[in-house]
Amino acid sequence: MRIVFAGGGTGGHIYPIIAVARQLKQGQIPLEMFFLGPVGPYRQELEKEGIIVKSVLAGKLRRYFSIWTILDILKFPLGLIQSLWYLFILMPDIVFSKGGYGSVPITLVSWTYFIPIISHESDAVPGLANRIGAFFSKRIALSFQSAGKYFSSKKTALVGNPIRSEIAQICLSTDSQEKEKGKQLFSISGQKPIILILGGSQGAEKINRLVLSVLPSLLEKYEVIHQSGPKNYEKIKSWLKQMPVNYHLFPFLDENQIAHAYLVSNLIISRAGAGSISEIAACGKPSILIPIPKSASDHQRKNAFDYARAGATSVLEQDNLTPNLLLNEISEILDNPELAQKMSLNAKNFSRPRAAQKIAEEIVEMGR
Repeated sequence: MRIVFAGGGTGGHIYPIIAVARQLKQGQIPLEMFFLGPVGPYRQELEKEGIIVKSVLAGKLRRYFSIWTILDILKFPLGLIQSLWYLFILMPDIVFSKGGYGSVPITLVSWTYFIPIISHESDAVPGLANRIGAFFSKRIALSFQSAGKYFSSKKTALVGNPIRSEIAQICLSTDSQEKEKGKQLFSISGQKPIILILGGSQGAEKINRLVLSVLPSLLEKYEVIHQSGPKNYEKIKSWLKQMPVNYHLFPFLDENQIAHAYLVSNLIISRAGAGSISEIAACGKPSILIPIPKSASDHQRKNAFDYARAGATSVLEQDNLTPNLLLNEISEILDNPELAQKMSLNAKNFSRPRAAQKIAEEIVEMGR
């Protein structure tokens, strides 16, 4: 079976594709897998999974004025020509679109070639690319029930957001040796509760600044693992001058590191991307979410509050967030074991750990 994956070049698109590809490889059918779209820095990660990458130009579908829009308008017809050529040569059995502006030329051309398309929408409110792609898709998989109102009910199914099963296996491990391995990996120095701070794969400067403003108070009671993002890493190191022993700063956490960070942590502070929420829920961790204030269609805020309605997280709005408010919210959760346990159970109940498997099964069924 020949499968084409399509999507934007961010981790939120690429990691679910990798999760689905791994599930497909567990089947008993011969596979040829390709990725078409803007791949960003993730080419090697896709190629490690046996996915052949073909870069396709795509213009970002902005709904606000930007000088870059003029250049992106020129990219779109070139991306269409590339898609026409690649899909004609490959002629896959099925296309799995993860959305994002990079998926639009691929879904449009696939439809003209009568190639069946499955789309996946990660967020509580769909992006413009998936709203366009929905017209061409035979099936649409959803992560949030609330996204269903934007699509035809005849096409949709609530399956969750695919996460890499290897992460769930490690972060849910009850093996004391695995937990000890995690502590050694991060050089955990004591018995204090551990807070994992994530700003997404690119980091989040506002969160980084807020964390640094409260760091002395945090480190009195807690140990901190902090993914700052590559762009912010050196800046933070220069601000600190001397690294505290119970503060563990990383520019980026790879798959093994993030899995063990989830395992050893007692609380997670994160942006509200669908991928982060899905992994936090699958690992059953209490969390504090700080959505990006101006994300497309305000999707992060809607993701966060949809998840909060399950009783699994606390949402803090960045525009109203102060250092004291953050410290108080952390204490409210970690000083209350009953609340932390309840949030953990609610997170697991929210999680849909078989999302990647269900999508892989549907891809095989439709591609035959």
